[in-house]
Amino acid sequence: MKRATTTYILMFLILFQMISAIPAGWLMIIDPSGNKLGLPIEILRYSPFSNFLIPGLFLFLVLGIFPLIVLYGLVRKNKSRVLEKVNLYKNYHWSWTFSYYVGVLIILWINMQLLFIKEFHIYHFIYSILGIIIVFVVHLPSTKKNYYKNIDR
Repeated sequence: MKRATTTYILMFLILFQMISAIPAGWLMIIDPSGNKLGLPIEILRYSPFSNFLIPGLFLFLVLGIFPLIVLYGLVRKNKSRVLEKVNLYKNYHWSWTFSYYVGVLIILWINMQLLFIKEFHIYHFIYSILGIIIVFVVHLPSTKKNYYKNIDR
């Protein structure tokens, strides 16, 4: 089946998220002080964290490696019994569902940042919009059609 343009847009958005999260998260892990990213430790004063290690792990794993797995699934449409077990939408390939999860996780991540650091930066706006667009593109009929599984229960 030929893929819809919206599917390629979704893949690009997931790729963009992954490419931006993996290096930033990794730098937070190897330098929890935030110096390598130019992040002052003072921005964490209202958060439960004393350094950037835990946020870096979340960014690297949940918003970096997880989208990498999702992107692989979007491209290959491979089967996975493990991932299908946590797929809430059984009529759709797990990568479609997980793309939705990625969008929601980005939105939650940005809102938690705003809650904890109490400062707004243009990146908050950009990534909020990214999360919203991912959720929107996932639910477009042409995208859904590419990942629909005709299963009878």
